[in-house]
Amino acid sequence: MISRWSRPNGYRDVLAISLPLVASMGSLTLMQFTDRMFLANYSVDAISAALPAGIASFLFISFFMGVGDYVNAFVAQYTGARLPRRVGAALWQGIHFALGSTVFLAGLSLASEPLFNLVGHPPGVRQLEVVYFRILTLGGGLVVASSVLACFYTGRGLTRMVMLVHVAGAAVNIPLDYCLINGIGPFPPLGIVGAGIATVAASAVIVVLLCLLVFSAPNRAAFATWEGRSFDRTLFERLMRYGLPSGTQFFLEIFAFTFFAQMLGRLGELEMATSNIVLSIETLSFLPMVGLHIGNATLVGQAIGSHRPRDGMYATTSALHITLLYMVLVAATFVFFADPLLRLFKPRDYSDAQYMEILVLGVPLMRFVAVYCFFDALNLVFSGAIKGAGDTRFIMKTVAALSAGVMILPIYLAVEVLETGIFTAWIIFTLYVCSLGVAFMLRYRQGIWKTMRVIEPVPLPPLDTGGKTAVPG
Repeated sequence: MISRWSRPNGYRDVLAISLPLVASMGSLTLMQFTDRMFLANYSVDAISAALPAGIASFLFISFFMGVGDYVNAFVAQYTGARLPRRVGAALWQGIHFALGSTVFLAGLSLASEPLFNLVGHPPGVRQLEVVYFRILTLGGGLVVASSVLACFYTGRGLTRMVMLVHVAGAAVNIPLDYCLINGIGPFPPLGIVGAGIATVAASAVIVVLLCLLVFSAPNRAAFATWEGRSFDRTLFERLMRYGLPSGTQFFLEIFAFTFFAQMLGRLGELEMATSNIVLSIETLSFLPMVGLHIGNATLVGQAIGSHRPRDGMYATTSALHITLLYMVLVAATFVFFADPLLRLFKPRDYSDAQYMEILVLGVPLMRFVAVYCFFDALNLVFSGAIKGAGDTRFIMKTVAALSAGVMILPIYLAVEVLETGIFTAWIIFTLYVCSLGVAFMLRYRQGIWKTMRVIEPVPLPPLDTGGKTAVPG
């Protein structure tokens, strides 16, 4: 274990790439956590609307984001193959895709009212859901664009810059969130509308900063980040071939989670509010570890690009050890400190006696999160490994089968037909997360991913290097 620290693709290398991404996801987690905490303190209706509407908007964004994020694998494999000037061309195919997604998502905002009328939540909550969803989808293209632009750094293993940019976004979002929700200073109290505006503003700041960095003069010279802006049909089709399954998989995962959240809302206002709070706290375990998921996918992609899959195996084992250790700490926190974590979300117009109902129901729900977070570790690490190699179709098919068979249909039967209550719904959700982790672990152990590759099988001519040295920037 000690020798693994300093060996190539050992703990030190994994942490060097992943910790800035963990910090980046941690800043996004903090933004979501504080956003929902401020809304919970503002009113019960606001927090009840925030999670369903936020997840619903992210459901549609997730498909485009999943496709755009796959630029990371292309950048990683081109980096491993030592073809730096192909990085700019791959990045621009993702940017073209992000521009198209902006138009679609903006148009989707017009469907917010009929969408939430179908869900059937209480009228006061539904009105807030419509407004919040509309704002987030109007700014959804910024989320996709920021994901694509960040791949320029994450795919090359230079993740500190991404961390700094996301920290800057959080520095804008959190105080603006507080002021716009509560009406501090010159701002009127906008509640959930203020939360949406603050989120979109932070996304815009992140995109602007990434553009300034990615298209700097050194990067234009070394990686053709401006020269490669033309539409490359062959490369775009290759991105779609691997990226569309990745986007579909991400969409299906978020759809299953959205369905779960919406069905909980049909059990009653107490069940919906409590589950929304617990799921908001759960992001503390999940989102930071997405950084290790991306970091491991990058190391595996670079190993595949340089025809050294054993390096990818070693990196994956290192990432698994680190992720499991983190999840042990998170699970212990959720078990022993569930009550104080839940109290952070107490609405200001609730007495301790009124909030006690949420605490009584919320504490056992936190135990479910503590159980499935270990299997979430398997999901994140092993899916990242096989995705970095190009095994996106298997991931898509697995998520589709398990989402429908283990999650969506059983949840519907439990809530709508059998009326078995909230704990049955949470048991089903826990089994779903566990099944994903086991499925991706078994696929990884088969080793099929070692023979995969998303970039051109034959290296490009020497002219493609531009005769220049790749300078990190």
